Amino acid sequence: MRKLATLLCVPLLLAACSSFTSPPKEETNYATVSSNQFIASNYKAADALMAQLNGKLATDKPLIMATVVNIDALEQTTTLGRLISEQISTRLAQGKLNMLEMKLRNSVYMKRNQGEMMLTREVNDMAQTHKAQAVVVGSYAETSDMVFVNVKVIQPNTNYVLAAHDYALAKEGIVRSMLMQ
Repeated sequence: MRKLATLLCVPLLLAACSSFTSPPKEETNYATVSSNQFIASNYKAADALMAQLNGKLATDKPLIMATVVNIDALEQTTTLGRLISEQISTRLAQGKLNMLEMKLRNSVYMKRNQGEMMLTREVNDMAQTHKAQAVVVGSYAETSDMVFVNVKVIQPNTNYVLAAHDYALAKEGIVRSMLMQ
């Protein structure tokens, strides 16, 4: 009788446990995406660069945005590096800087799945070819819980850094997924 009672209680206990599930995952929507730190951090970095560049650039000459690369492998990037580059370039254009869209050019060094890479030996040639007054370059480094990003605006004919900004991104779900190759 005791065994029968125990066997009958097991399904009841399992049913009771199933009501204690984890809370539902927050649904992804415009509000959750637009409040994400990623876009805001990249726009803030571009704003910092523009503040430092105030009065240092000619209004009639373009800038080139290079792909933000992995600091440990300068010829490699990820979706994270490419998207940081896109968002910083977008914000600089919104700030009335003349950004040259390199994806429409045939003469840019393109590496499959990498984006527009700007290697040191190519910077001066690219800037001269496209009459660019400056190049925006950047790198990122990963730790277990953070991604540290550095962006600089460099005058290619002198290699002088005209503006620079460092920031960090929490290595949470969205950022982590963009780091995977």
